[in-house]
Amino acid sequence: MSEALGDALLGTGPSPDAIPVDPATDPLADDDLQLALYWCYELHYRGLEGVDDRWEWAPALLALRARLEDVFERGLVDAVGPTGGAPDPEEVDRALRELGAEDAGGRSLSRHLEREATLGQMREFLAHRSAYQLKEADPHSWALPRLYGEPKAALVEIQADEYGGGRAERIHAELFAASMRALGLDATYGAYVPRLPAPTLATVNLMSFLGLHRRLRGALVGHLALFETTSPVPNRRYAQGLRRLGFDDEAATAFFVEHVEADAVHEAIACVDLAAGLARQQPALAQDIVWGARALGGLGARGSAPLLGAWDAGESSWRAPRGRPVSRLARPLGARGRGRGGGPPPPAPPRARPQRHRATTSRATSISRPSWSRSSTGPRTSSGPSR
Repeated sequence: MSEALGDALLGTGPSPDAIPVDPATDPLADDDLQLALYWCYELHYRGLEGVDDRWEWAPALLALRARLEDVFERGLVDAVGPTGGAPDPEEVDRALRELGAEDAGGRSLSRHLEREATLGQMREFLAHRSAYQLKEADPHSWALPRLYGEPKAALVEIQADEYGGGRAERIHAELFAASMRALGLDATYGAYVPRLPAPTLATVNLMSFLGLHRRLRGALVGHLALFETTSPVPNRRYAQGLRRLGFDDEAATAFFVEHVEADAVHEAIACVDLAAGLARQQPALAQDIVWGARALGGLGARGSAPLLGAWDAGESSWRAPRGRPVSRLARPLGARGRGRGGGPPPPAPPRARPQRHRATTSRATSISRPSWSRSSTGPRTSSGPSR
């Protein structure tokens, strides 16, 4: 699927809307589906090297992305449950903090990196994290034009710190790139994406999925709130792990130290002013806010397992290359202009809207509704984010 998408975007294959998507796959474990979805989303960030920028809004590509998202959304609901009943807006802050305090069970990835990890394992961990950290904060910024009043002001305050407070060298993505270089890694944007397994890519695709759909703005806010709440402890452990391995210089540790300090402040802003403020302002979004936090916790826990499992077996956590390499799309460099590949075909005549946009559907996760499907028994229990 990702191979066929690469051919289409580079003008050497059939149209993206002709690419088949298996609806029966487990989307959270399907490397090919997650990579294809990542490429679709990347056109909304810095773009793909050699790919015409006009593909971003090409109907044929959006049609493929819609089918991928249908399968992905089903997998998310299967993994963490539907939204369930609407919580009291005044209880959203407490609900988020309780989710942050939950023990995910099993081994802790951050404790392993703090106490036991080899240098090779620490380097692999940073490479996994690079899929998001090199564009840190960008997915959550899509919420800005969709918010107003107190929640918007709170998000601006958080994002201003994420983007370095006006200092380019303090942008968090730049600090992470410095950490990668200090450990001898390639800090080029997107360099390791094609080798990352589905659970890692799914955690990033979740943010893009929530950010690109206005109906999911509540879930995006809940995701960010829990992200900030659970950040200080694991980042302190990562910094200690680096020092244990002999990397005590600022270039290696500044990113993690910054998150210990800044996110301790962001926690209150994100939970009280942003998430709870949005729930008070728009009570119908309260259930989505909590769901977005639960989705972060559920996918975070799943994302840790492949790394720890591979390391226990004395193996690498990289995804094994399959078939023809996709290196042509390996580094989304954000080249401007129309790129070297063929552009999208001219718009087709109007046609019937695809099923996913109908007001009624037999699927339990109809996206025509403002929230995920409800359940009379309430949401399933989910574990907190990986620590």
